[in-house]
Amino acid sequence: MSDRWLSVEEIAEYLGVSRDTVYAWIGKKDMPAHKVGRFWKFKADEVDEWVRSGKASEEPDDASSR
Repeated sequence: MSDRWLSVEEIAEYLGVSRDTVYAWIGKKDMPAHKVGRFWKFKADEVDEWVRSGKASEEPDDASSR
C-alpha cells in the first residue's frame, strides 16, 4: 500500500527533517500538501517530484537582496 497518504510526522521522517521544517516548506516553498480537515497529508510521489524539481533547495526570495 505505497500510495497511502502520509502525515506530517511520516513525511518528516521520510525526508529526514523536522516537523517544523515540513511546516515551513509548506508555507514558503510550495511543498505539495493537502489539508484534510485540520491535518496536512502528503503523497510520497508528489513530494519526491517536488524534491527532484529543485524547489526544496531554492533560496528564499529575500536571500537575493543580501
